[in-house]
Amino acid sequence: MDKPKGKLIAIGGNEDKGSYPNPKHKKKYYLDFFELGILKRFLNEIPNRNPTIEVITTASLIPEEVGERYESAFGILGCENANLMHIREEEDALKPEYLERIRKADGVLFSGGDQSRLTRIFGETEFLQIVHDRYWQEDFVVAGTSAGAMAMSEIMIKGGSSTESLLRGSVKMGRGFGLISGVIIDSHFVIRGRFGRLMEAVVTHPKTVGIGLGEDTGVLITDGHMIETIGSNLVVIVDGHGVDYTNINDIEPGRPIAISGMMMHALAKGNVFNINTRAFYKDKEAVERNELASETRG
Repeated sequence: MDKPKGKLIAIGGNEDKGSYPNPKHKKKYYLDFFELGILKRFLNEIPNRNPTIEVITTASLIPEEVGERYESAFGILGCENANLMHIREEEDALKPEYLERIRKADGVLFSGGDQSRLTRIFGETEFLQIVHDRYWQEDFVVAGTSAGAMAMSEIMIKGGSSTESLLRGSVKMGRGFGLISGVIIDSHFVIRGRFGRLMEAVVTHPKTVGIGLGEDTGVLITDGHMIETIGSNLVVIVDGHGVDYTNINDIEPGRPIAISGMMMHALAKGNVFNINTRAFYKDKEAVERNELASETRG
């Protein structure tokens, strides 16, 4: 089966504010996951040592403020070519200047906000097709935080209350960017208690794997199916392949959902999960040992 040459970095967001790592800097720093190395890891995964980054603030209602934070963060990390795309409407995504910039960029990052705005504005556009093509055919890195992470998958959570989840119909689903299939991504997962929300989303779409991104945490997805946890918190995997009973198709909207056979995994920093085989590994070295053993047996 074909696999993409590029990489995805899905970031779960953060609840607590960080501070500038260097006291000489007077400006307060608000991008919390910077100190945890996630943005640095994003840059390190790009082959070009002097990369051009495009930050897309479309999902946010405060794009200028969000963009300024990213410019500051990338500047501290030594990235001199971090540019902003304040794409606000569908026609903006069609502008030749933006299409040319996304063709030339080494990596792209979609900010947080409202994931439905991302899919509404980019939808079936040439802009999104360029991102798709470059991700599959080149060493192109696509990152997203919060809403930007949730929009990566083919099936996307549009909304739904954590307190009302596992009541049929409480989680609203839609179509995402389709960069990765067979998974559903949720963010701010631990502190906002979105376990039930992701369970409902997964059981509604059989044979999918849910990726619940905790705060201060992200996942690096390589080859389209290998997940490595980066950051300081947890990533929760909700695996629906083993579900042997659910009443979801037999109950009215608003009624409690029963589920049997769903499996969950908690991944800390460095742990690896194979989406295709649904195998858990302690670290990348364990993956390499397993692959070597398979080749030897073969």
